[in-house]
Amino acid sequence: MLSLLTADAAAQGGGMIMIIYLVLIVGFFYFFLMRPQKKEQKRVAGMLASLEIGDVVCTTSGFYGVVIDITDDTVIVEFGNNKNCRIPMKKEAISEVEKAEG
Repeated sequence: MLSLLTADAAAQGGGMIMIIYLVLIVGFFYFFLMRPQKKEQKRVAGMLASLEIGDVVCTTSGFYGVVIDITDDTVIVEFGNNKNCRIPMKKEAISEVEKAEG
């Protein structure tokens, strides 16, 4: 009878260790994977919200251009010096923004 009680107590202790490991793993994923990703998403959303006409932008493909017009989800970017290359693109395609000087 005593051996059954000790085996039952050991099984409950093992379950407690599993719960601790599970909490540690979830905490690891939150602090090293999910939290930095959400932080980056907030930074990008703030950058795109502060986008203004005349800002110099770098696209995800590496092209630099000047913002000519802004709508809800698209921008028109002018590339090059000849002012003939104006391309509409989604705001999500912008990776960097340099503010226009006063």
